[in-house]
Amino acid sequence: MTTTYEVRAIDPAVLEQLRERDDAGCTRTPVTDPAGGAPLRCCLRHSEAGERIVLVSYAPLRRWAEETGAAPGPYDECGPVFIHAEECGEPPSGTGYPAELHGARRMLRAYSAQGHILGGRLIEIPKERATEVHHALRDVFADPAVALVHVRAVEFGCFMVEVRRR
Repeated sequence: MTTTYEVRAIDPAVLEQLRERDDAGCTRTPVTDPAGGAPLRCCLRHSEAGERIVLVSYAPLRRWAEETGAAPGPYDECGPVFIHAEECGEPPSGTGYPAELHGARRMLRAYSAQGHILGGRLIEIPKERATEVHHALRDVFADPAVALVHVRAVEFGCFMVEVRRR
């Protein structure tokens, strides 16, 4: 069985809302990134020195649940993500796993269609072999109960990218 999935950056309409008021209900102040390197969830790359970015609170499961009608209940959580302070163009959704944002250790957290956590899989793949994440995602999506996967950084627990079953 071939499992297909789509890697998704944060939707442009959601980004616009987050720039006005984030999912914690706060208005955040943009900054000019002096060194670059912040993992941007809007365009799935690292920031460059001098770019204007903002750290916002984002509830990825809540946003997905609003779209699908799921009811995640206590699994709804809000956490920090970096985005561009202004519109940065169409996100590269569906283009494959963003190797540039990959770190050595990531958690693949699987969710059901109801928005409940089904489990997680720790992967330890060096950045230079980030294309191997495809195999781990394929294995997680082999379970027909998995509707959605959040890739998260292990050290900070931050949401990195959403992966949806097609």
